[in-house]
Amino acid sequence: MKKIVAATALIGALIGATTVQAQSFAPAKGEDALRYRQSTLFLMGQHFGVLGAMAKGDRPFDAASFAWNAKEVENFSHLPWDSFWVAGADQGKHRMKPEIFTEKDKFLGYAKQLQDETAKLVQVASGSDVAAAKAQVAATGKACGQCHDAFRVK
Repeated sequence: MKKIVAATALIGALIGATTVQAQSFAPAKGEDALRYRQSTLFLMGQHFGVLGAMAKGDRPFDAASFAWNAKEVENFSHLPWDSFWVAGADQGKHRMKPEIFTEKDKFLGYAKQLQDETAKLVQVASGSDVAAAKAQVAATGKACGQCHDAFRVK
């Protein structure tokens, strides 16, 4: 648990200190790139889980919390992609299919769709239309799912 909190704090600080959309980053070592990617995707999933719970009614809808979590998901949606191409980042325990490397353009297209949907999520989160916010959670989840279906071992 302490490692998760530390990773969250570190990544949060990095996001706060940079303009994520304009940055490209991947650790130089394969094992670091794997951990970076997995940590980023884990944290994105945690924040998205809060949004999903609110959208389903499993958690009370809180506009401020929704907007904050939407922005975190959007920030994280820009981080992990370069780390897939670091030498050795395909080693170790992971759930990616080898098609990521043979269908790179398709994979990166899905990443771009996710980024587009998360940007829309941030937009609707800043408004007062709860139904639109909940609908955008579904659209964002669909963008995540299409990539998982194509490139993640279940």
